[in-house]
Amino acid sequence: MSRERVNELASRVVIVVLFTALSINLLGDFLRTGHITGLFLIASEALVVILTIARRPASLVDRSFLAAIVTFASMATPALLRSADTGGLVPDAATALVSMVGLALIIAGKLTLGRSFGLVPANRGVVARGPYTFVRHPIYAGYLTTHLAFLIAHPRPWNLAVLAVADTALVLRALREERLLAADIEYEAYCSRVGWHLVPGVF
Repeated sequence: MSRERVNELASRVVIVVLFTALSINLLGDFLRTGHITGLFLIASEALVVILTIARRPASLVDRSFLAAIVTFASMATPALLRSADTGGLVPDAATALVSMVGLALIIAGKLTLGRSFGLVPANRGVVARGPYTFVRHPIYAGYLTTHLAFLIAHPRPWNLAVLAVADTALVLRALREERLLAADIEYEAYCSRVGWHLVPGVF
């Protein structure tokens, strides 16, 4: 078995293990408290597992150490999030609504990408339709939204630290992807039409 094939298999195993750990924790919180905000995070991460398994091979992959670090940090650290029994800063219904908005962005982005979805920065074809007509990284925008909702619902210093690492890595990962894709003429034309990375009017 080639090294590339081993790495591909290993990444899929890691994703499944992390998803399982996150699901056990958040399902346990739901059974104890009835709060549904964490369930939206599980739903969004389930798509990661499915699309990681079904993704198509990339024509160009960023195999640098930095790309590996930011990808791992953005993917692995959310699994370290923990529920808080003290209650959220606002009613659960409010954070659940924000999570639903974030989840809708994530699902729309992932379904639009389909088999072009990937983990490390890579070129699996340029997608410029659906939510990608508004921002270059709608999936990451959705993650930032659901992470914010989760933090408000479970305000623990630990969760703040975890998401500070995860979301910083997420932004760096987005910029690494753009740097890799910059060599693609089709992507260059796409960027001339869509100027915002994550949040229209902000970044």
